[in-house]
Amino acid sequence: ALALSDTIKENQEKINFHGKRADAIVKGMLQHSRSSTGVKEPTNINALADEYLRLAYHGLRARDKSFNAAMKTDFDESIVNINIIPQEIGRVILNLITNAFYAVTEKKTEQPNGYGPMVSVSTKKIGDKVQLSVKDNGKGIPQKVIDKIFQPFFTTKPTGQGTGLGLSLSYDIVKAHGGEINVNTTENEGTEFAIILPI
Repeated sequence: ALALSDTIKENQEKINFHGKRADAIVKGMLQHSRSSTGVKEPTNINALADEYLRLAYHGLRARDKSFNAAMKTDFDESIVNINIIPQEIGRVILNLITNAFYAVTEKKTEQPNGYGPMVSVSTKKIGDKVQLSVKDNGKGIPQKVIDKIFQPFFTTKPTGQGTGLGLSLSYDIVKAHGGEINVNTTENEGTEFAIILPI
């Protein structure tokens, strides 16, 4: 009888876990499928970045209970609404943040002691442009592949974990907005992606 109750308890935990996972996946799909009108609209970039930072964090927590990382935000409150397609720039932000969380998780696996994973998101106004930065203290990107990261189907993740489309699509979206996307990385210290958009 005891073995049976243990099995039932284990199965209940699995059902609960997979239910939460399915919930996170559906929420993520809904975020992605928010019909993009293709029309630019005045958008609060700070609120958008904050929303996607939390979405990425909780999505990863739902998939992996052991996942944890410190999050820091530093938003320039002087930025007025900017004209963007929010669903598309949201996808770019979500992709960069998810990649940052992946990088710090990988480093934490290799250095379980004395390493504090940190992902920070910041905005600042630079003349007639806005810069949004996503920075992590993960493993960094190897110099030998830095020129390839925006190519379609290129990924540094293990087989089955990355499509290699995230940064390529992000690059195309930012370019279509008349902006640019830059990367600054140091191996074993971290990476910073900066999206620069016209106001």
